[in-house]
Amino acid sequence: MSTRLPGVEEIDRLHRRLAPSAAAYELVHTHCVIVAELSRQILQSYIRAHGDAAADDDSAIDVDEHLMVVGALVHDIGTYRVFADAGADGGEGDAKQGSGLRFDSKRYILHGMIGYRLLLDEGYGRDIAAFARNHTGVGITRRQVVEQHLPLPPDDYVPRTPEQEIVMYADKFNSKSQPPAFVSAETQEKRCARFGADNLERWHALVRRYGVPDLPPMARRYAMRIK
Repeated sequence: MSTRLPGVEEIDRLHRRLAPSAAAYELVHTHCVIVAELSRQILQSYIRAHGDAAADDDSAIDVDEHLMVVGALVHDIGTYRVFADAGADGGEGDAKQGSGLRFDSKRYILHGMIGYRLLLDEGYGRDIAAFARNHTGVGITRRQVVEQHLPLPPDDYVPRTPEQEIVMYADKFNSKSQPPAFVSAETQEKRCARFGADNLERWHALVRRYGVPDLPPMARRYAMRIK
C-alpha cells in the first residue's frame, strides 16, 4: 500500500469523481478545505503558545503538517456515500445553494469507515485513510460502540497521532449543515455534553491542549454564520 502523499489537485479530482452531484462536491469539498485551514491555524497557535519550551515538555507534539493537511482534505470523503438526497445538479447556482442536500441520519455514523475503505481501495496508505476512520465526534471508543449499539465493528475509532487529533478537533468547528456554518466552542461543548461526561471531558482536554481557533475572519471570508 502506497504511503505517498497526494497533491491538492489529485485530492480535488478524487472528490469530484466520488461526489454524486455538484452540490454534494461543493458542500463536502469546501468543508474539507476549511478543516485543513483550521488545522493549520490550530497547529500554528499551538507552536506559538508552547514555543521552545515544547522541546522539554513530555506532552509536546511533533506534527507532519503536510500529512495533516492531506488528512484534512480527505477526512470526510466517505460522506459522499451517505447522502439520502444528493441535491440538484443543475449547475453552479444549484451547487452553491446546496439545493436539496440531505444526509441519511441513520447511516451517517458509518461515513468514517466508508471513507477509510474508499481511501484504501484508491491505493492510499493506512496513515492517510485513518483520518477518515478516526475523526467522528471527539473519538468513538469500543465501549461506546458496544454500549450504544452503534452499527460499527467493535473497536476504538479515536485519533492515533497528533495529526489525526488536530484534524478531528478542527472538524468540530465547521458543520455541513444546511446552510453550512462554523460552530463555536460553546455550541460544540453543548453537543459533546449530550453524549456523556467522558465525551465532554475529552472535549475539554482538546480545548486545553489546542485553544480555540479564530472563527470570525474565516466565517466572513466563507460567508457563513457562526452558531
